[in-house]
Amino acid sequence: MADENDKSTRQARSSRDDRLKSALRENLKRRKLQARERAASTDPSQNDDGSLDEGTAGKTGV
Repeated sequence: MADENDKSTRQARSSRDDRLKSALRENLKRRKLQARERAASTDPSQNDDGSLDEGTAGKTGV
């Protein structure tokens, strides 16, 4: 009976490990893709000089 418990425990652990490996692999692929997309796209809220687009806030005018 102890052997049956050991086998079922090992199978359950192996199954869980396989699911976790698969989930981690998919998560890594997704994160790499997101990082590539971020690197390829430009941030529309930045000007050519790299400063944030704040409009006229903080500027003194006549």
